Amino acid sequence: MSFIEIAEDSDFSYQNLPYGVFSTYSDPKPRIGVAIGDWVLDVSVVKHLFSPELAEKCITGQTTLNALMGAGRAAWTEFRKTLQKILSKEEPALQHNAGLRAEALIPAKEVIMHLPAQIGDYTDFYSSRNHATNVGTMFRGKDNALQPNWLHLPVGYHGRASSVVLSGTPLRRPAGQILPSPTATTPVFAPCRLLDFELEMGFFVGPGNDLGDAIKMENAADHIFGMVLMNDWSARDIQKWEYVPLGPFNAKNFGTTISP
Repeated sequence: MSFIEIAEDSDFSYQNLPYGVFSTYSDPKPRIGVAIGDWVLDVSVVKHLFSPELAEKCITGQTTLNALMGAGRAAWTEFRKTLQKILSKEEPALQHNAGLRAEALIPAKEVIMHLPAQIGDYTDFYSSRNHATNVGTMFRGKDNALQPNWLHLPVGYHGRASSVVLSGTPLRRPAGQILPSPTATTPVFAPCRLLDFELEMGFFVGPGNDLGDAIKMENAADHIFGMVLMNDWSARDIQKWEYVPLGPFNAKNFGTTISP
């Protein structure tokens, strides 16, 4: 248990401790933070409570989680165990140091959240059968909703990493070629009329693999750093016209929002 008072219905319990990147109006430099109850722990302020190697590699001067993500599972485990110790009611280092607490614990309502990482690549997998059936019905009709390959391989496509933004970021309704009516055969250029959203999970990958080397399923946990909620925005009328034969393009990459 933590020495910090946490409401029973809080999403940010001592057992959760989600990571993020934040700043404040008084200190605009982004840095790593950890949510607990109604507070955010500024990890840079308590970096001296981590091992010198972990602090230097993954905390000092870091404005994203990339260094920690790339450090691997052993570093992730050490980082989390150290956090749990710092916030434990059995540990005096932060709990009994009023000055350190005042500097390290910031009310969550006062922080400004940022993208947690520099995203180098982004792949979208079509992994929900209900979703695949619904979209397939929209595009090809009920009798041909699921393509034959869907039951055999992880259908996916590359998204646009540069348009992944934080939840709450305003997105502009895209324009593109659409068929103006169900019987039309010639497209017109117009703003999207069928803007859709999808509630998904996004996974952040830490250490990668060498080109040509496969990652075995049993080793997946060594590479998956964590997850976020994700909204994969979709311009369905543009998508319906452009996705044949190579799959989604502008209809799917104009914006993707993730939780902080």
